[in-house]
Amino acid sequence: MILPIIMAGGSGTRLWPLSRGNFPKQFLALSGKATMLQDTITRLNGIAHEPVMLICNEEHRFIAAEQVRQLGVKHSGIFLEPVGRNTAPAIALAAFKAVESGEDPLLLVLAADHVINDVNAFQQSVIKAAELALSGKLVTFGIVGDKPETGYGYIKRGDVYQDGYVVDRFVEKPDLATAEAYIATGDYYWNSGMFLFKASRYLTELKTYRPDIYAACELAMQVHNNDVDFIRVDKTAFEACPDESIDYAVMEQTKDAVVVPLDAGWSDVGGFAALWEVSTKDADGNAFNGDVKAVDTKNTLVFAGNKLVTTVGVEDLVIVNTKDAVLVAHKDQSQHVKKIVGQLKSERRSEVTFHREVYRPWGKYDSIDNGDRFQVKRITVKPGAKLSVQMHHHRAEHWIVVSGTAKVTNGDKEILLTENQSTYIPVGVIHALENPGKVDLELIEVQSGSYLGEDDIVRFEDRYGRVEGK
Repeated sequence: MILPIIMAGGSGTRLWPLSRGNFPKQFLALSGKATMLQDTITRLNGIAHEPVMLICNEEHRFIAAEQVRQLGVKHSGIFLEPVGRNTAPAIALAAFKAVESGEDPLLLVLAADHVINDVNAFQQSVIKAAELALSGKLVTFGIVGDKPETGYGYIKRGDVYQDGYVVDRFVEKPDLATAEAYIATGDYYWNSGMFLFKASRYLTELKTYRPDIYAACELAMQVHNNDVDFIRVDKTAFEACPDESIDYAVMEQTKDAVVVPLDAGWSDVGGFAALWEVSTKDADGNAFNGDVKAVDTKNTLVFAGNKLVTTVGVEDLVIVNTKDAVLVAHKDQSQHVKKIVGQLKSERRSEVTFHREVYRPWGKYDSIDNGDRFQVKRITVKPGAKLSVQMHHHRAEHWIVVSGTAKVTNGDKEILLTENQSTYIPVGVIHALENPGKVDLELIEVQSGSYLGEDDIVRFEDRYGRVEGK
Protein backbone atom coordinates (compact mmCIF):
# COMPACT_ATOMS: atom_id res chain seq x y z
CA MET A 1 0.00 0.00 0.00
CA ILE A 2 1.60 3.27 -1.15
CA LEU A 3 0.75 6.49 0.68
CA PRO A 4 2.21 9.53 -1.15
CA ILE A 5 3.68 12.24 1.07
CA ILE A 6 4.07 15.49 -0.86
CA MET A 7 6.37 18.14 0.57
CA ALA A 8 4.87 21.48 -0.45
CA GLY A 9 6.93 23.94 1.60
CA GLY A 10 9.66 26.28 0.40
CA SER A 11 9.77 29.76 -1.09
CA GLY A 12 11.37 29.31 -4.54
CA THR A 13 13.28 32.62 -4.46
CA ARG A 14 15.30 31.75 -7.58
CA LEU A 15 12.11 32.08 -9.64
CA TRP A 16 11.19 35.56 -8.38
CA PRO A 17 9.12 37.49 -9.41
CA LEU A 18 6.91 34.58 -10.51
CA SER A 19 7.46 32.85 -7.17
CA ARG A 20 6.86 34.84 -3.96
CA GLY A 21 6.88 34.03 -0.27
CA ASN A 22 3.11 33.74 -0.05
CA PHE A 23 2.75 31.99 -3.43
CA PRO A 24 5.89 29.95 -4.20
CA LYS A 25 6.68 27.96 -7.33
CA GLN A 26 4.99 24.69 -6.32
CA PHE A 27 1.62 26.47 -6.61
CA LEU A 28 2.38 28.00 -10.02
CA ALA A 29 1.54 26.68 -13.50
CA LEU A 30 4.97 27.00 -15.11
CA SER A 31 4.85 24.45 -17.90
CA GLY A 32 1.15 23.97 -18.62
CA LYS A 33 -2.31 24.69 -17.28
CA ALA A 34 -1.90 22.65 -14.10
CA THR A 35 0.27 23.79 -11.21
CA MET A 36 3.40 21.92 -10.18
CA LEU A 37 1.61 20.54 -7.11
CA GLN A 38 -1.29 19.35 -9.25
CA ASP A 39 1.08 17.68 -11.72
CA THR A 40 2.79 15.91 -8.82
CA ILE A 41 -0.55 14.52 -7.68
CA THR A 42 -1.84 13.46 -11.10
CA ARG A 43 1.31 11.56 -12.04
CA LEU A 44 0.49 9.21 -9.15
CA ASN A 45 -2.67 7.93 -10.88
CA GLY A 46 -2.54 4.14 -10.98
CA ILE A 47 0.24 3.60 -8.42
CA ALA A 48 -0.98 5.33 -5.24
CA HIS A 49 -3.24 3.19 -3.07
CA GLU A 50 -4.09 5.96 -0.61
CA PRO A 51 -4.99 9.63 -1.16
CA VAL A 52 -2.02 11.96 -0.93
CA MET A 53 -0.91 13.53 2.34
CA LEU A 54 0.49 17.05 2.03
CA ILE A 55 2.96 18.87 4.25
CA CYS A 56 3.07 22.65 3.90
CA ASN A 57 3.48 25.91 5.77
CA GLU A 58 0.64 27.43 7.75
CA GLU A 59 0.44 30.44 5.42
CA HIS A 60 0.02 28.23 2.34
CA ARG A 61 -2.71 25.99 3.75
CA PHE A 62 -5.66 27.40 1.81
CA ILE A 63 -3.75 27.50 -1.48
CA ALA A 64 -2.78 23.82 -1.10
CA ALA A 65 -6.31 22.77 -0.13
CA GLU A 66 -7.86 24.69 -3.02
CA GLN A 67 -5.50 23.21 -5.61
CA VAL A 68 -6.30 19.68 -4.43
CA ARG A 69 -10.02 20.54 -4.52
CA GLN A 70 -9.68 21.77 -8.11
CA LEU A 71 -8.42 18.31 -9.12
CA GLY A 72 -11.51 16.69 -7.63
CA VAL A 73 -9.44 14.20 -5.64
CA LYS A 74 -9.39 13.30 -1.96
CA HIS A 75 -6.43 13.71 0.35
CA SER A 76 -5.34 12.03 3.58
CA GLY A 77 -4.76 15.32 5.36
CA ILE A 78 -2.66 18.47 5.07
CA PHE A 79 0.00 18.75 7.76
CA LEU A 80 0.76 22.31 8.79
CA GLU A 81 4.28 22.90 10.02
CA PRO A 82 4.15 25.61 12.70
CA VAL A 83 7.80 26.37 11.85
CA GLY A 84 10.16 25.00 9.21
CA ARG A 85 12.39 22.21 10.52
CA ASN A 86 13.57 20.62 7.25
CA THR A 87 12.61 17.25 5.78
CA ALA A 88 13.53 14.72 8.48
CA PRO A 89 11.03 16.05 11.06
CA ALA A 90 8.34 16.73 8.44
CA ILE A 91 8.48 13.14 7.18
CA ALA A 92 8.47 11.89 10.77
CA LEU A 93 5.14 13.63 11.39
CA ALA A 94 3.65 11.91 8.34
CA ALA A 95 5.08 8.54 9.42
CA PHE A 96 3.61 8.83 12.92
CA LYS A 97 0.24 9.70 11.40
CA ALA A 98 0.47 6.81 8.92
CA VAL A 99 0.96 4.15 11.62
CA GLU A 100 -1.62 5.69 13.95
CA SER A 101 -4.38 3.30 12.86
CA GLY A 102 -2.20 0.19 13.01
CA GLU A 103 -1.35 0.20 9.29
CA ASP A 104 2.21 0.35 7.98
CA PRO A 105 2.05 1.79 4.46
CA LEU A 106 4.91 2.54 2.13
CA LEU A 107 5.57 6.27 2.21
CA LEU A 108 6.40 7.69 -1.22
CA VAL A 109 8.03 11.01 -0.34
CA LEU A 110 7.93 13.55 -3.17
CA ALA A 111 8.58 17.25 -3.63
CA ALA A 112 5.71 19.32 -5.01
CA ASP A 113 7.96 21.38 -7.27
CA HIS A 114 9.60 18.82 -9.56
CA VAL A 115 9.01 18.36 -13.28
CA ILE A 116 8.88 14.77 -14.58
CA ASN A 117 8.20 14.51 -18.29
CA ASP A 118 8.07 10.71 -18.62
CA VAL A 119 5.34 9.67 -16.19
CA ASN A 120 5.45 6.02 -17.27
CA ALA A 121 9.18 5.76 -16.53
CA PHE A 122 8.60 7.40 -13.15
CA GLN A 123 5.84 4.95 -12.26
CA GLN A 124 7.92 1.95 -13.33
CA SER A 125 10.75 3.08 -11.07
CA VAL A 126 8.31 3.45 -8.17
CA ILE A 127 6.97 -0.08 -8.77
CA LYS A 128 10.52 -1.47 -8.70
CA ALA A 129 11.30 0.50 -5.56
CA ALA A 130 8.17 -0.79 -3.84
CA GLU A 131 9.48 -4.35 -3.85
CA LEU A 132 12.67 -3.17 -2.18
CA ALA A 133 10.82 -1.06 0.37
CA LEU A 134 8.52 -3.95 1.29
CA SER A 135 11.61 -5.97 2.21
CA GLY A 136 12.71 -3.27 4.65
CA LYS A 137 15.01 -1.17 2.49
CA LEU A 138 14.98 2.63 2.49
CA VAL A 139 14.92 3.56 -1.17
CA THR A 140 16.04 6.79 -2.77
CA PHE A 141 15.66 7.65 -6.44
CA GLY A 142 18.84 8.58 -8.30
CA ILE A 143 18.43 10.71 -11.42
CA VAL A 144 20.36 9.46 -14.45
CA GLY A 145 22.24 12.66 -15.29
CA ASP A 146 22.95 13.65 -18.89
CA LYS A 147 25.45 16.40 -18.03
CA PRO A 148 27.62 17.55 -15.14
CA GLU A 149 25.54 19.56 -12.67
CA THR A 150 27.05 21.55 -9.82
CA GLY A 151 23.68 22.45 -8.30
CA TYR A 152 22.78 18.93 -7.15
CA GLY A 153 24.13 16.53 -4.59
CA TYR A 154 25.10 13.10 -5.93
CA ILE A 155 24.61 9.46 -4.92
CA LYS A 156 27.35 6.93 -5.64
CA ARG A 157 26.02 3.47 -6.31
CA GLY A 158 27.60 0.31 -4.93
CA ASP A 159 26.80 -3.34 -5.61
CA VAL A 160 23.71 -4.37 -7.54
CA TYR A 161 20.77 -5.18 -5.27
CA GLN A 162 17.70 -6.59 -7.07
CA ASP A 163 16.31 -3.73 -9.20
CA GLY A 164 18.58 -1.15 -7.61
CA TYR A 165 21.98 -0.64 -6.08
CA VAL A 166 23.30 -0.46 -2.55
CA VAL A 167 24.09 3.18 -1.74
CA ASP A 168 27.85 3.53 -1.47
CA ARG A 169 27.68 7.12 -0.27
CA PHE A 170 26.03 10.50 -0.66
CA VAL A 171 28.23 13.37 -1.80
CA GLU A 172 27.79 17.14 -1.59
CA LYS A 173 27.35 19.48 -4.55
CA PRO A 174 30.64 19.23 -6.50
CA ASP A 175 32.65 21.71 -8.52
CA LEU A 176 32.45 21.41 -12.30
CA ALA A 177 35.54 19.21 -12.73
CA THR A 178 34.32 16.79 -10.08
CA ALA A 179 30.82 16.71 -11.57
CA GLU A 180 32.29 15.89 -14.99
CA ALA A 181 34.24 13.01 -13.45
CA TYR A 182 31.10 11.72 -11.70
CA ILE A 183 29.07 11.66 -14.92
CA ALA A 184 31.93 10.04 -16.86
CA THR A 185 32.09 7.05 -14.49
CA GLY A 186 28.38 6.22 -14.76
CA ASP A 187 28.37 5.30 -11.07
CA TYR A 188 26.85 8.54 -9.80
CA TYR A 189 23.29 9.83 -9.86
CA TRP A 190 21.81 13.20 -9.07
CA ASN A 191 20.14 13.18 -5.67
CA SER A 192 16.43 13.69 -6.41
CA GLY A 193 15.22 14.08 -2.84
CA MET A 194 12.51 11.45 -3.44
CA PHE A 195 12.18 8.36 -1.23
CA LEU A 196 10.14 5.22 -0.62
CA PHE A 197 10.10 3.17 2.59
CA LYS A 198 7.81 1.64 5.17
CA ALA A 199 6.59 4.19 7.69
CA SER A 200 7.76 1.97 10.57
CA ARG A 201 11.23 1.49 9.05
CA TYR A 202 11.75 5.22 8.76
CA LEU A 203 10.71 5.77 12.36
CA THR A 204 12.97 2.94 13.55
CA GLU A 205 16.00 4.32 11.73
CA LEU A 206 15.22 7.89 12.84
CA LYS A 207 14.99 6.73 16.48
CA THR A 208 18.31 4.89 16.09
CA TYR A 209 20.32 7.67 14.51
CA ARG A 210 18.49 10.84 15.61
CA PRO A 211 16.54 10.04 18.78
CA ASP A 212 16.25 13.78 19.50
CA ILE A 213 14.26 14.37 16.30
CA TYR A 214 12.19 11.24 16.92
CA ALA A 215 11.31 12.30 20.47
CA ALA A 216 10.41 15.88 19.50
CA CYS A 217 8.11 14.72 16.68
CA GLU A 218 6.53 12.02 18.82
CA LEU A 219 5.77 14.64 21.47
CA ALA A 220 4.42 17.09 18.87
CA MET A 221 2.06 14.41 17.56
CA GLN A 222 0.63 13.59 20.99
CA VAL A 223 -1.60 16.64 20.89
CA HIS A 224 -2.24 16.94 17.15
CA ASN A 225 -5.73 17.85 16.03
CA ASN A 226 -7.69 17.99 12.80
CA ASP A 227 -9.07 21.34 11.61
CA VAL A 228 -11.26 20.55 8.59
CA ASP A 229 -8.61 19.69 5.93
CA PHE A 230 -5.65 20.46 8.17
CA ILE A 231 -3.60 18.59 10.76
CA ARG A 232 -1.97 20.76 13.40
CA VAL A 233 0.70 19.57 15.85
CA ASP A 234 1.93 20.98 19.14
CA LYS A 235 3.85 24.13 18.23
CA THR A 236 6.11 24.25 21.28
CA ALA A 237 7.20 20.64 20.91
CA PHE A 238 7.89 21.00 17.19
CA GLU A 239 9.80 24.25 17.65
CA ALA A 240 12.17 22.34 19.93
CA CYS A 241 12.92 19.82 17.17
CA PRO A 242 16.34 20.06 15.48
CA ASP A 243 16.43 21.33 11.89
CA GLU A 244 17.76 18.46 9.76
CA SER A 245 17.32 16.93 6.33
CA ILE A 246 16.40 13.28 5.83
CA ASP A 247 19.71 12.78 4.01
CA TYR A 248 21.83 13.73 7.03
CA ALA A 249 19.49 12.35 9.70
CA VAL A 250 18.76 8.93 8.20
CA MET A 251 19.81 8.11 4.64
CA GLU A 252 23.54 8.71 5.18
CA GLN A 253 23.47 6.72 8.43
CA THR A 254 21.33 3.66 7.68
CA LYS A 255 22.82 0.37 6.49
CA ASP A 256 19.72 -0.30 4.38
CA ALA A 257 19.83 2.54 1.85
CA VAL A 258 19.23 1.48 -1.77
CA VAL A 259 19.14 3.67 -4.87
CA VAL A 260 16.83 3.00 -7.84
CA PRO A 261 17.82 4.80 -11.07
CA LEU A 262 15.26 7.19 -12.52
CA ASP A 263 15.52 8.35 -16.14
CA ALA A 264 12.27 10.24 -16.67
CA GLY A 265 13.04 13.78 -17.78
CA TRP A 266 13.34 15.04 -14.20
CA SER A 267 14.10 18.62 -13.13
CA ASP A 268 13.74 20.44 -9.84
CA VAL A 269 13.31 23.71 -11.80
CA GLY A 270 15.82 25.39 -9.53
CA GLY A 271 16.00 28.55 -11.63
CA PHE A 272 14.99 30.19 -14.88
CA ALA A 273 17.68 28.41 -16.92
CA ALA A 274 16.26 25.08 -15.77
CA LEU A 275 12.73 26.28 -16.50
CA TRP A 276 13.78 27.23 -20.04
CA GLU A 277 15.28 23.75 -20.52
CA VAL A 278 12.03 21.93 -19.62
CA SER A 279 9.75 24.34 -21.52
CA THR A 280 8.38 23.82 -25.03
CA LYS A 281 10.47 25.92 -27.41
CA ASP A 282 10.06 27.21 -30.96
CA ALA A 283 12.53 26.72 -33.83
CA ASP A 284 14.72 29.54 -32.47
CA GLY A 285 14.90 28.03 -28.99
CA ASN A 286 12.47 30.51 -27.49
CA ALA A 287 9.97 29.62 -24.76
CA PHE A 288 7.16 32.19 -24.70
CA ASN A 289 4.30 32.36 -22.21
CA GLY A 290 1.54 34.87 -22.86
CA ASP A 291 1.32 37.69 -25.40
CA VAL A 292 4.84 37.86 -26.87
CA LYS A 293 6.01 39.26 -30.21
CA ALA A 294 9.64 38.67 -31.15
CA VAL A 295 12.02 39.66 -33.95
CA ASP A 296 15.52 38.19 -34.29
CA THR A 297 15.23 36.59 -30.85
CA LYS A 298 16.89 33.32 -29.85
CA ASN A 299 17.08 30.99 -26.83
CA THR A 300 15.03 33.37 -24.71
CA LEU A 301 12.45 32.72 -21.99
CA VAL A 302 9.58 35.21 -21.68
CA PHE A 303 6.66 35.29 -19.25
CA ALA A 304 4.44 38.11 -20.48
CA GLY A 305 1.96 38.14 -17.64
CA ASN A 306 -0.85 40.61 -18.29
CA LYS A 307 0.99 42.78 -20.83
CA LEU A 308 2.24 42.54 -24.39
CA VAL A 309 6.01 41.90 -24.28
CA THR A 310 8.11 42.51 -27.40
CA THR A 311 11.75 41.66 -28.08
CA VAL A 312 14.10 42.69 -30.89
CA GLY A 313 17.59 41.35 -31.52
CA VAL A 314 18.15 39.63 -28.18
CA GLU A 315 19.51 36.22 -27.25
CA ASP A 316 19.82 34.08 -24.12
CA LEU A 317 17.64 36.33 -21.98
CA VAL A 318 15.07 35.74 -19.27
CA ILE A 319 12.25 38.30 -19.27
CA VAL A 320 9.51 37.98 -16.67
CA ASN A 321 6.65 40.44 -16.40
CA THR A 322 4.19 40.30 -13.51
CA LYS A 323 1.58 42.83 -12.44
CA ASP A 324 4.00 44.57 -10.08
CA ALA A 325 7.54 43.66 -11.15
CA VAL A 326 9.72 43.04 -14.21
CA LEU A 327 12.87 40.90 -14.33
CA VAL A 328 15.41 41.01 -17.16
CA ALA A 329 18.44 38.71 -16.80
CA HIS A 330 20.96 36.90 -18.92
CA LYS A 331 20.05 33.23 -18.88
CA ASP A 332 23.56 32.26 -17.72
CA GLN A 333 23.25 34.64 -14.75
CA SER A 334 19.66 33.88 -13.78
CA GLN A 335 20.75 31.79 -10.78
CA HIS A 336 21.71 35.09 -9.12
CA VAL A 337 18.10 36.30 -8.96
CA LYS A 338 18.23 35.44 -5.25
CA LYS A 339 20.64 38.38 -4.84
CA ILE A 340 17.86 40.70 -6.00
CA VAL A 341 15.53 39.03 -3.54
CA GLY A 342 18.11 39.63 -0.82
CA GLN A 343 18.21 43.35 -1.65
CA LEU A 344 14.43 43.56 -1.58
CA LYS A 345 14.32 41.78 1.78
CA SER A 346 16.85 44.17 3.27
CA GLU A 347 14.66 47.07 2.11
CA ARG A 348 11.55 45.29 3.45
CA ARG A 349 9.84 45.45 0.09
CA SER A 350 6.47 43.72 -0.03
CA GLU A 351 7.21 42.33 -3.51
CA VAL A 352 9.37 39.63 -1.89
CA THR A 353 6.34 38.09 -0.22
CA PHE A 354 3.23 39.23 -2.02
CA HIS A 355 2.00 39.32 -5.59
CA ARG A 356 -0.30 42.17 -6.49
CA GLU A 357 -2.93 39.45 -6.82
CA VAL A 358 -3.38 37.70 -3.47
CA TYR A 359 -5.26 34.42 -2.93
CA ARG A 360 -7.48 33.84 0.08
CA PRO A 361 -9.63 30.85 1.10
CA TRP A 362 -12.73 32.68 -0.11
CA GLY A 363 -11.24 33.77 -3.46
CA LYS A 364 -8.70 36.49 -4.33
CA TYR A 365 -8.08 40.20 -4.62
CA ASP A 366 -5.98 42.28 -6.99
CA SER A 367 -4.68 45.67 -5.81
CA ILE A 368 -5.13 47.51 -9.08
CA ASP A 369 -4.32 51.06 -7.90
CA ASN A 370 -3.21 52.95 -4.81
CA GLY A 371 -2.05 56.36 -3.68
CA ASP A 372 -2.03 58.67 -0.68
CA ARG A 373 -5.02 57.65 1.48
CA PHE A 374 -6.70 55.40 -1.10
CA GLN A 375 -6.46 51.89 -2.55
CA VAL A 376 -8.54 50.14 -5.23
CA LYS A 377 -8.99 46.37 -5.31
CA ARG A 378 -10.76 43.98 -7.63
CA ILE A 379 -12.24 41.26 -5.42
CA THR A 380 -13.39 37.81 -6.54
CA VAL A 381 -15.49 35.73 -4.13
CA LYS A 382 -16.13 32.07 -4.95
CA PRO A 383 -19.72 30.73 -4.96
CA GLY A 384 -20.88 30.00 -1.42
CA ALA A 385 -17.83 31.67 0.16
CA LYS A 386 -17.91 34.36 2.82
CA LEU A 387 -15.31 36.81 4.07
CA SER A 388 -14.93 37.21 7.81
CA VAL A 389 -17.25 39.38 9.88
CA GLN A 390 -14.90 42.30 10.52
CA MET A 391 -14.33 46.01 11.05
CA HIS A 392 -11.57 48.56 10.41
CA HIS A 393 -10.28 51.32 12.66
CA HIS A 394 -8.72 53.50 9.97
CA ARG A 395 -10.46 53.00 6.64
CA ALA A 396 -13.86 53.23 5.01
CA GLU A 397 -14.83 51.09 2.02
CA HIS A 398 -17.02 51.48 -1.06
CA TRP A 399 -18.14 48.27 -2.79
CA ILE A 400 -19.41 48.24 -6.40
CA VAL A 401 -20.65 44.93 -7.82
CA VAL A 402 -19.34 44.17 -11.31
CA SER A 403 -20.97 40.74 -11.74
CA GLY A 404 -22.71 38.16 -9.60
CA THR A 405 -24.66 38.71 -6.39
CA ALA A 406 -23.33 40.02 -3.07
CA LYS A 407 -24.93 39.41 0.29
CA VAL A 408 -23.71 42.28 2.45
CA THR A 409 -23.87 42.80 6.19
CA ASN A 410 -23.44 46.54 6.82
CA GLY A 411 -23.87 47.31 10.49
CA ASP A 412 -27.37 46.20 11.51
CA LYS A 413 -28.56 45.91 7.89
CA GLU A 414 -28.34 42.94 5.51
CA ILE A 415 -28.77 43.67 1.80
CA LEU A 416 -28.41 41.96 -1.59
CA LEU A 417 -26.49 43.76 -4.29
CA THR A 418 -26.35 42.84 -7.98
CA GLU A 419 -24.52 44.21 -11.01
CA ASN A 420 -23.93 48.01 -10.94
CA GLN A 421 -25.21 48.36 -7.37
CA SER A 422 -23.03 49.58 -4.51
CA THR A 423 -22.77 50.23 -0.78
CA TYR A 424 -20.64 52.34 1.57
CA ILE A 425 -19.13 51.00 4.80
CA PRO A 426 -17.97 53.71 7.23
CA VAL A 427 -14.95 53.45 9.52
CA GLY A 428 -15.64 51.28 12.56
CA VAL A 429 -18.79 49.58 11.22
CA ILE A 430 -18.96 45.78 11.48
CA HIS A 431 -19.50 44.25 8.06
CA ALA A 432 -19.30 41.06 6.01
CA LEU A 433 -19.39 40.00 2.36
CA GLU A 434 -20.81 36.73 1.06
CA ASN A 435 -21.48 35.19 -2.36
CA PRO A 436 -24.84 33.38 -2.14
CA GLY A 437 -24.89 32.61 -5.86
CA LYS A 438 -23.52 29.87 -8.13
CA VAL A 439 -21.09 32.03 -10.14
CA ASP A 440 -18.12 34.12 -9.05
CA LEU A 441 -18.88 37.46 -7.43
CA GLU A 442 -16.72 40.25 -8.87
CA LEU A 443 -16.64 43.65 -7.22
CA ILE A 444 -14.50 46.77 -7.02
CA GLU A 445 -13.52 47.90 -3.53
CA VAL A 446 -12.33 51.47 -2.99
CA GLN A 447 -10.63 51.97 0.37
CA SER A 448 -10.00 55.44 1.81
CA GLY A 449 -8.47 56.45 5.09
CA SER A 450 -5.35 57.23 7.08
CA TYR A 451 -4.05 53.63 7.14
CA LEU A 452 -4.79 50.93 4.57
CA GLY A 453 -2.65 47.99 5.73
CA GLU A 454 -4.04 44.46 5.76
CA ASP A 455 -3.42 44.29 9.51
CA ASP A 456 -6.18 46.84 10.13
CA ILE A 457 -8.72 44.04 10.35
CA VAL A 458 -10.56 43.07 13.53
CA ARG A 459 -12.28 39.72 12.92
CA PHE A 460 -15.30 38.63 14.93
CA GLU A 461 -16.33 35.50 13.01
CA ASP A 462 -14.51 33.52 10.33
CA ARG A 463 -15.21 30.24 8.55
CA TYR A 464 -11.51 29.64 8.05
CA GLY A 465 -10.20 29.87 11.63
CA ARG A 466 -8.56 33.29 11.22
CA VAL A 467 -10.18 35.22 14.04
CA GLU A 468 -6.83 35.59 15.82
CA GLY A 469 -4.67 35.84 12.69
CA LYS A 470 -4.78 37.17 9.20
